[in-house]
Amino acid sequence: METDMNTGMLWFDNDPKIDFYVKIMRAADYYQKKYGQIPDVCFVHPSMQTEAPSKSIGVDVQVNQMILPNHFWLGVKQASLSA
Repeated sequence: METDMNTGMLWFDNDPKIDFYVKIMRAADYYQKKYGQIPDVCFVHPSMQTEAPSKSIGVDVQVNQMILPNHFWLGVKQASLSA
């Protein structure tokens, strides 16, 4: 079984004074208030992630070349069945 995210919320934050994971948590908090769900995955541009991913924040951070720098694509993983 693979996980995938088809839809999500795009969040922009280019404040250089804010920690990378604080940015994700702010975006996740907004997502939860807006959609009533806690996001569990966040895609970022490879240049943004300078530290090893941490699941301790409750969000699986993954890199994706298609995401622009300073953008965070958050959502909920969806299980897809493989034949």
